[in-house]
Amino acid sequence: MAIAAPPSTPTFSGSFRPTRTHSPPSFTRFPSIFSHISKPHPTPARRLTLSARLNSSVSPDNGDLQGELFHGFSPQRRGRGSPVFVTMPVDSVDPLSGQVRRRKTMSQSFKALVAAGVEGVVMEVWWGIVERDQPGLYNWRGYLAVVELAKRCGLKVRAVLAFHQCGTGQGDPHWIPLPLWVLDEIDKDPDLAYSDRFGRRNTEYISLGCDSLPVLRGRSPLQAYADFMRNFRDTFKHFIGVIIIGIQIGMGPAGELRYPSCPTQKLTSAWRTRELGEFQCYDKYMLASLNARAREIGMPEWGNGGPIGASNLMQNPEETKFFRSDNGLWNTSYGTFFLEWYSGMLLLHGERLCREAEAIFWGTKANTSAKVAGLHWHYLTQSHPSELTAGYYNTSTRDGYLPIARMFARYGFSLCCPCFDLQDLDEKQMNPFSSPEGFLRQLLSAARVCDIPVEGEPSAASLDDKSFQQVVKMSKYYSYGLEKPSFSFNFVRMDKNMFELHNWVRFTRFVRQMSDVNIFRAKLDVDAMADSRRFSTSVSDVAKFGMASAYC
Repeated sequence: MAIAAPPSTPTFSGSFRPTRTHSPPSFTRFPSIFSHISKPHPTPARRLTLSARLNSSVSPDNGDLQGELFHGFSPQRRGRGSPVFVTMPVDSVDPLSGQVRRRKTMSQSFKALVAAGVEGVVMEVWWGIVERDQPGLYNWRGYLAVVELAKRCGLKVRAVLAFHQCGTGQGDPHWIPLPLWVLDEIDKDPDLAYSDRFGRRNTEYISLGCDSLPVLRGRSPLQAYADFMRNFRDTFKHFIGVIIIGIQIGMGPAGELRYPSCPTQKLTSAWRTRELGEFQCYDKYMLASLNARAREIGMPEWGNGGPIGASNLMQNPEETKFFRSDNGLWNTSYGTFFLEWYSGMLLLHGERLCREAEAIFWGTKANTSAKVAGLHWHYLTQSHPSELTAGYYNTSTRDGYLPIARMFARYGFSLCCPCFDLQDLDEKQMNPFSSPEGFLRQLLSAARVCDIPVEGEPSAASLDDKSFQQVVKMSKYYSYGLEKPSFSFNFVRMDKNMFELHNWVRFTRFVRQMSDVNIFRAKLDVDAMADSRRFSTSVSDVAKFGMASAYC
């Protein structure tokens, strides 16, 4: 939850929909503070082609290794497999100055990733950093430096446009709030933040209830997001479609299309399985929408708030009036009314953002994507409470993910989703009703039905073989039988632990397994490293690219 295409060169297409050839006229509301962007070096001839197939055969290639390391696979090497990307550290760009941090160390880390066969990096572009102080004043310096560095090292970039808060507060080393001027507006009007029935406010993301209202100094939140996307496009226009081959649009807390039914930090803890979540419909904008909808159907008494009898204080949903299996209010006409409205508002928010992004990035040849949360801990119950409170109307009698997949398909979006590393056997030890594999199979089935590409993510930065093999297993579930499977994986995230030798060996082996090529790009003999009797110079290569360049 926390913490969302692919390469350039003939294979995993940077866009999985027909190439957009005509760009509609667009207007940048606020000019970039950068009047000039240095023109990047000419693009290698081996450019991304949208007609390339992932399952084409691979022929050995004896080309220059150095060229491969810094300019990507040859066409023959690109023919098969699923590319792997690595998410950069949260603090890659300083939140105060907007400057890139630890540039030399980052460069060494990027070279290590290239040597390992990694396709590219995932770069989170924080609204709270870029447009920090004043509306319409954008500082892209740090992110421009990262993209330039990735280009020099031969890596592609997926940019995540993060319109949410990162971290828990001032004491958090990874604290990145919403823009300061946005927080000022929230101070003036607290209803810009989501609220539950206890009056607890959540400022991770602006309430979607005011999407189209001019509550941000004359602009609506949707206009602010669109202006940000447009300025990003104009500033990075020489890179988009060439180096920046994927753009993920943040749509809620942790960048996911959902309500903040639980604070994000809770969802990353081991105790998450106890959280049923709270419906986030008590700010005045959400209540106004609910009240209007209730009056439309002639039931005004249903429009005064969320369901009674839903509580996140109990782990067992059977002890609540709303979520219990027998005679639960979720399965009544009232429950249907409320859940259709609640999930419908979330879908409308996603559709608005998809529409804006499609218009803005039309013709750029960059793949657009959005992320769905992996709330699996009550998946085996009848009512799926943790999914319902997050806005996914998914129960034992209703598929709540197919409408989301259909929406993404309409706008040519890829689907990013977590939980690829989780196994039911492990999760059931904490909660017998949990099923990450069941959740993921349902979501991937919806993606297959709608013919949309998938970007997988883990739930945590697990570097053990068991987790990696689970990723491989679930990726095959999605790709099996498809003529042109479109799967890639974002590893979360790059840190010092990743570059420790034993972890690095496992990671490079995983990348090679996902790539599924006959000849590995890096000059690394991972099999030799696994056998001390064949301890070759490739180990020193790994140490040089890995441990010595550990990102810390």
